[in-house]
Amino acid sequence: MRERLLNAAGRGVVAVLLCLLVLPLAVVVATAFDASGAVAFPPRGLSTRWFSALLASSTWLQALLNSLVVATGTSALSTAVGVAAALGVRQLDEGRRRAVVALAVLPLLVPGVIIGVTTLTLFSQFGLQQSYVALVLAHSLWATPLAFSVIQASFARFDWQLHEAALDLGATPIRAFTGVVAPNVRAGLAVAALVAFVVSLQEFVIALFLSGPDTRTVPVAAWNSLRQSLDPVVSVVSALLLVAVVGLVVVVGALAGVGRFASDL
Repeated sequence: MRERLLNAAGRGVVAVLLCLLVLPLAVVVATAFDASGAVAFPPRGLSTRWFSALLASSTWLQALLNSLVVATGTSALSTAVGVAAALGVRQLDEGRRRAVVALAVLPLLVPGVIIGVTTLTLFSQFGLQQSYVALVLAHSLWATPLAFSVIQASFARFDWQLHEAALDLGATPIRAFTGVVAPNVRAGLAVAALVAFVVSLQEFVIALFLSGPDTRTVPVAAWNSLRQSLDPVVSVVSALLLVAVVGLVVVVGALAGVGRFASDL
């Protein structure tokens, strides 16, 4: 009986915490359908007119496109660098491997304001400020350590004797990786790419320093809009991004395998 009570109490705590995490998101989605011109909860009426307003706004559509371009580039770059780094640390002994891993996560400890200022100063020297390249490189400073951690964990569960067997049978290193390693760690690669994509999609501080009129991402556009008034279109954009991220998680989980996807998370 005592064990059952403890299990029930634990599930209750988890349920409460889950509600605390989900309720703010539900409020955002609800305000996106508010018929009034103010952001209020509960909605005074239901309407989809703010979705039409979003589609009619070139500023918001450009911000959505910018966010997708930057997030896709960040995801590709961070995953590629994460794979290379994870393969590299496999050749090191335990002490040096720990040192490299600790060094790799250092960018996560640096405040975004500092990264934004320093990267703006650096990229200005090459005329890359307010460009997609600057945003992708800067976002990768935060996304790559996370992608590297996920990929390294996936590599640790892989039987590397299969890779060595492929090399012994005449496969090139690239062929051995793409034909033997990648299919067996595809869940980890998918999770790493997804994490990097989401990190870039929601990043605000660095983008505020590095984006320009033609490269503003959704968080920066939302901040500019909210400085003037509480615009319901901000809730619409947030709801669409939320649905997009959930859809990506579902698709990646289906393609990579739900069990392996959850274990790599």
